[in-house]
Amino acid sequence: MSWMHIVILAAVQGLTELLPVSSSAHVIVAAELLHENMSTPANALLLVLLHTGTMFAVVAYFWRRWTEEFLFSWATFRGFAQRMFAASLLSGLVGYPIILLVEHTLGDGGRAVAIEALFHKLNWIAPPLAIAGLLIVVAGLREARAPEDAAAPPRAGARGLAWPAALAMGALQGLAIPFRGFSRSGSTISGGLLANGKRAEIESFSFAMAVAITPLALGRELWREVAAAHRAGAAVRLGALLAPGLLGMVCAFAAGLLALRWLSRWLEQGRWHWFGLYCLAAAAMVQWLYLRGW
Repeated sequence: MSWMHIVILAAVQGLTELLPVSSSAHVIVAAELLHENMSTPANALLLVLLHTGTMFAVVAYFWRRWTEEFLFSWATFRGFAQRMFAASLLSGLVGYPIILLVEHTLGDGGRAVAIEALFHKLNWIAPPLAIAGLLIVVAGLREARAPEDAAAPPRAGARGLAWPAALAMGALQGLAIPFRGFSRSGSTISGGLLANGKRAEIESFSFAMAVAITPLALGRELWREVAAAHRAGAAVRLGALLAPGLLGMVCAFAAGLLALRWLSRWLEQGRWHWFGLYCLAAAAMVQWLYLRGW
C-alpha cells in the first residue's frame, strides 16, 4: 500500500474510530474506493495499528478523567477493575463463539476461513451498520428525555458505573468484535444508556474497554502476519512489517484527539441519536456501493 493511501486511511480511522459510526466500516469502504483490499494479513495488521494509534489518543484524552474516576482510591480502582474484567470476559464469551461460527460457516470443504476475509465484503458491513444505527437512535432518544443531572461528571471517589451497565456494555462489545460496521463505541455507549448508566461514566468506561482489548487484537494480527510469512517461506522483517502502520498510528492519533472532543460535546448536549441516523444513512450508501459492484 502506498504511503499516501496509508495517510488517507489513517485520517479516516482517526476521525471515525472514537465516533459511534464504525471506523472499520469507513476505513474498509475508503480502502475499496482506493482499490485496496483490507482482508490481506498485512492490511489487517495495518488496520489494527491504526486502532492502536487511536488507543493512545484515548489514553491521552481520558487520562485525567480516569485518574479522578477510577484511580482516586484503592476502593474505586478495585471496583473499576472488577467491572472491567467482567465486561471484557463477557465480550470474549459472546464474541469468540460468533467468530468461530462465522469462520466455519464460510469455510470451504470443512476448512475454516479467517474472519478477516470478510473485511473487503461490503455486503457484510451494511447490515451491522444499520443495526448499530437503530440501537444508537433508540438509546439516544431515550437518553434525551433523561434528567439533566444524568450528564453531570462523576464525583471523585464515587462508586462508579453500575454493574448492569458494565455487563450490558461488555456483551455488546462482544457482538461488535466479529462484525465490521457494528460500531464498538456506538453499541457499548448505547447499551450503557439503555441500562440507565450515567453519560460521563459510560463514555469513560467504554473507551477504557477499547484500550483493554486493543493489545489483544494487535497480537492476533501480528501472529497472522508471521504465520502467513512462514507459510509462504518468506523471512519476517518486523521493521518493514510495522513501518507503514507506525506512520498510520501517528496520523490516527492526531485525528483521534479531534474526534474525541467532538464526541464528548455531542454526547453531553444530548445529540447521541444523530450518530444513529448517520449510521443508517451510511448503511444505505454502503449497500448501494455493493450493488454497484464495489
